[in-house]
Amino acid sequence: MKIIPAGLTQIDDLLPLFDAYRQFYGMTSDLVRAKAFLEARFNNQETTIFMAYENGQSLGFLTLYPTFSSVSMKGDFLLNDLFVHADARGRGIGAALLKKAQEFALQTNAKGLLLETALDNPAQFLYEKMGFKKTIEGVYHYYWKSPV
Repeated sequence: MKIIPAGLTQIDDLLPLFDAYRQFYGMTSDLVRAKAFLEARFNNQETTIFMAYENGQSLGFLTLYPTFSSVSMKGDFLLNDLFVHADARGRGIGAALLKKAQEFALQTNAKGLLLETALDNPAQFLYEKMGFKKTIEGVYHYYWKSPV
């Protein structure tokens, strides 16, 4: 297995995985909009995406978005997406992608990696195994949704 940073040249390999990820979360398939979304993120240098390949086939991806901590005056990364194709699950691909993200955070002197997951997401076990700690104690998370 090989983990590489993705860019515009990998978009055709990334697109079906990204679309499957969105469908996993109940969204309708939309390859045209998904491609435009990914192209914009790459063109505006707004994301770092790592992809897992085996025998030339793309099997999974992980998306990081930069954010910042004013208090520590350091960068953080929001680990927004982690997806492994259903046929490739249970083979360590998710762990390899998470390890690559952790290495990237260290290389860029980031404060850390932040992620949010559903209460019933079975990947919680993997996150905890990889050193992620639940941080909900002592804070509230709020969200404002635009009416448009």
